[in-house]
Amino acid sequence: MPSPRTKLICFDCDSTLSAIEGIDEMARLRGADCFRQVERMTADAMDGRISLDDIFRLRLDLIRPTRAEAVAIGQLYIQHVEPGARATIAALRAGGWTPLIVSGGYTQAIEPLAAWLGIERIEAVGLQFDADGNYAGYDATHPAARRGGKPEIMRALRTEFAPERLVMVGDGASDLETRDVVDLFVGFGRYAERRAVKEGAAAYLYHLDQLPGILAP
Repeated sequence: MPSPRTKLICFDCDSTLSAIEGIDEMARLRGADCFRQVERMTADAMDGRISLDDIFRLRLDLIRPTRAEAVAIGQLYIQHVEPGARATIAALRAGGWTPLIVSGGYTQAIEPLAAWLGIERIEAVGLQFDADGNYAGYDATHPAARRGGKPEIMRALRTEFAPERLVMVGDGASDLETRDVVDLFVGFGRYAERRAVKEGAAAYLYHLDQLPGILAP
């Protein structure tokens, strides 16, 4: 876990650490019509055309993922991992950085990828299941489930750890929202190039293995 005065580097998950969007893959399990609806809502939210607040519950109510399906998505994250992610994170650790995942995705789906990458801290939205593993809701109180949530998470991390540096890396509008509360916002466009993010980022990458060079003193 991070220690006082560490350097924190926070990664988005979907379309950043992994090529896929987890919620889209969950929707794919429900058929083509569901997939198209959710894919459209996800794209609109990441491009900033509609509010994350408006679609978070709607997507989950439509899909109602089971516990087993969330775990299966976790394996898909690993199968489609950004090729440079593991080596980049190892290099950053060697340089004194502590990696975290900060995502509007779902904790149970992200946990396998985080473990594979050696990342201990996840800030994401927990899914809730009944005793049989059926969908029973989500943690609507988590900041990542609402608009403006990622900046709130960044401020909390700064309070908790007083880091020497705080950096966010991501592809979407919710990631760009952190720009004014972190020391550096790095946009990532290998899987989803979004104009607003590209124009608003202090640096913009298409391969994560470029990241250590950007962060070097």
